[in-house]
Amino acid sequence: MANVCDCCGRGRVTGNSVSHSNRHTRRTWCINLQSVKVDLGCNESRRMKICTRCLRSGKVKRAV
Repeated sequence: MANVCDCCGRGRVTGNSVSHSNRHTRRTWCINLQSVKVDLGCNESRRMKICTRCLRSGKVKRAV
């Protein structure tokens, strides 16, 4: 499961692409994942895939 945020669990979303003539075709929307070094505390850090929504909201503390 490579396209899933390690923090919140958000992943790929599916739906329809609707053309001007109202034809429906299946498509997917992928979340914006970034590979980030995360500070886990106790002098421990790990590289994780985190979505930009979690990075912006401050749910994850980046390691320096």
